[in-house]
Amino acid sequence: MIEAQQTLSGLVERVTFHSQETGFFVLRVKVRGQKDLITVVGNASAISAGEHIEANGIWVNNAAYGLQFQAHFLQVTPPNSLEGIKKYLGSGLIKGIGPHYAEKLVHAFAFDVFTVMEKEQEKLITVSGIGRKRAKIIAEGWAEQRAVRAIMLFLYAHGVGTSRAVRIYKTYGEKSIDVIKENPYRLAKDIRGIGFLTADTIAQKLGIEKNSLLRARAGISYALGEGLNNGNCALPLEQLLDLAEKLLQISRELIEEALQLEIYEGNVLQDKIGEKECIFLAWLYRIEEKIAEKLYTLSLVDKAWAEIETTKALREVQKKLVITLSHSQKEALALALNSKLLIITGGPGVGKTTLVKSILEILSTKDMKIALAAPTGRAAKRLEESTGFPAKTIHRMLEYDPQKNCFKHDENNPLPYDLLIVDETSMVDVLLMNSLLRALDNKTALILVGDVDQLPSVGPGQVLSDIINSACFPVVFLTEIFRQGKESKIIANAHLINKGQLPDLKNKREKSDFYFVEAEEAEKVTKVINRLVKERIPQAFGLDPLKDIQVLCPMNRGGVGARSLNISLQEALNSSMGKKVERFGWSFSLGDKVMQIENDYDKDVYNGDLGVIRALDEENKELVVDYEGKEVVYNYDDLDQLVLAYAISIHKAQGSEYPAVVIPLTTQHYPMLQKNLLYTGVTRGKKLVVLVGQKKAFALAVKKKRGLKRWSKLLEFLQTKKNPG
Repeated sequence: MIEAQQTLSGLVERVTFHSQETGFFVLRVKVRGQKDLITVVGNASAISAGEHIEANGIWVNNAAYGLQFQAHFLQVTPPNSLEGIKKYLGSGLIKGIGPHYAEKLVHAFAFDVFTVMEKEQEKLITVSGIGRKRAKIIAEGWAEQRAVRAIMLFLYAHGVGTSRAVRIYKTYGEKSIDVIKENPYRLAKDIRGIGFLTADTIAQKLGIEKNSLLRARAGISYALGEGLNNGNCALPLEQLLDLAEKLLQISRELIEEALQLEIYEGNVLQDKIGEKECIFLAWLYRIEEKIAEKLYTLSLVDKAWAEIETTKALREVQKKLVITLSHSQKEALALALNSKLLIITGGPGVGKTTLVKSILEILSTKDMKIALAAPTGRAAKRLEESTGFPAKTIHRMLEYDPQKNCFKHDENNPLPYDLLIVDETSMVDVLLMNSLLRALDNKTALILVGDVDQLPSVGPGQVLSDIINSACFPVVFLTEIFRQGKESKIIANAHLINKGQLPDLKNKREKSDFYFVEAEEAEKVTKVINRLVKERIPQAFGLDPLKDIQVLCPMNRGGVGARSLNISLQEALNSSMGKKVERFGWSFSLGDKVMQIENDYDKDVYNGDLGVIRALDEENKELVVDYEGKEVVYNYDDLDQLVLAYAISIHKAQGSEYPAVVIPLTTQHYPMLQKNLLYTGVTRGKKLVVLVGQKKAFALAVKKKRGLKRWSKLLEFLQTKKNPG
């Protein structure tokens, strides 16, 4: 039933759901004269329990959720009743106050509670259960709120939520409002979690015209940033102009004028990639240039150890490790022992790890300072387990300094190693590679190991591929599959997929490590995956659903994307749900499997790290995640760094290995179905791979070659260094 436009006002009893990204909310509202709570849905930048709302909208009868009030316009005012103040204080706004202490404080001080917290904090300890420690926490929490209150109100009115508002205040302090009024587009450059679209919304509310030159100039960086999100270090000129015109909805002439100003001021650069005129973010152009310079310098400086008699070394290492190296491995080992810079590449089961271990065994006897590194914690752990030598993530090796907002190791404080071996290099983007190379002394030998046929890095560039294709440095291509690999269907089928050949999808009666389960409809795919993860795989293979099985998706969106599957798997695997917190569009509960989605150097957790929620502290608004023995505390405002991880994208799984992986494949995933994506997903499985979906989708993925070309200048910079002039 749809009714005419109406007005509704009441007290927000509970915020059932609120997405910081879209602003969409579901509220339970207490309306005067109504016995039952009313469900109100709509959009708002920020809203808390205890606040009073006035909404204009219509009544709708939702097929799944019943009668709701759909708000088209919403005005929020601070609480003006004791009940509202109680809800407001207990909503998570202030550390040290949960619903229990909110009740006590309002009972003790009534309408004076805000004044007490602000000016008469000594009275807080007169409340039962509040000692000096808690009183101090409450006072400090309220002081922080007081300091940012005017800024918050300003930002709320201009479309910015709580957590981002706090970050703005921490960046600009008391000048926040002045900075934003002068140029709101600075937010997109300076504040983590704020992009052009948020800054643009604020700008429009401040009265900045859609076709202003200020907006057009900011839009150039926005369009290039969109290219960055797709792995590009630049965009062709015409493609950039088309994209900016589409994103900004302004004239081509204005965009061209803005671009010339950005070039003139040095924010962006124009240069060719091949025959194409391209536009680069200036800082990213220089990073690719620096990578080429450093790699070339490293290759020219002598290594730290003298020449090694390889025949003798080969004989001794085979005896010590009780192995027999193939002819190609012997040639590769000889090259590695006498090279300053070497790349080792090849698929699964071809002996990359054996080769690395042999190199380590030989050089470790030469009194060399050797280090091993990988882009992710899981990859580093796997490297350490397979070689027997300590390994770190690249980030931890470089040691982040939160005071200076940079790594401690750089050209002025280089790493003290004679040899550095980096595994899973295919997933290292230009930003991380530049940071790593800056920290290497010129005498340090470097061996880069990785599978060039896997997906390129999530971040910008295609570093491993460009280095190999430049032909500037020695490269070892390992292709021979060894006995253990030949016995594995995972490895055999991965190589078939990489060659563009469709594996045999018939499930034989004998036990295997590779299965295909056919399911046509998206709903059936979801049901099959839930049952596989919860029951069938644990029963058949003795694996833990949470620790050992990982669902890997070609895409995040869609009915069988990572986001949708996370919701169904959360219900299937953590149905108790217990205590929970809802933030940024996710519902987090005790026992949930989660993933960090950005690098946080202060917390020492990084993009792609997987953990389990071990504690929820509602009073202090904190959540604790256990990352394989290391506990990390998150303030509720920082939960935009986390997502559920029962299912993750194949891109996010790069560098990791899991005992079992389950991969949905349907034509819904068509935009992402390509050979290297499926190949990467399959090679993440150590003991078991199960594909669920449509044979047609499988065939499409196998036959479709790499996705769109990545625009990067590194290859040309390297070749220019090799052949100057």
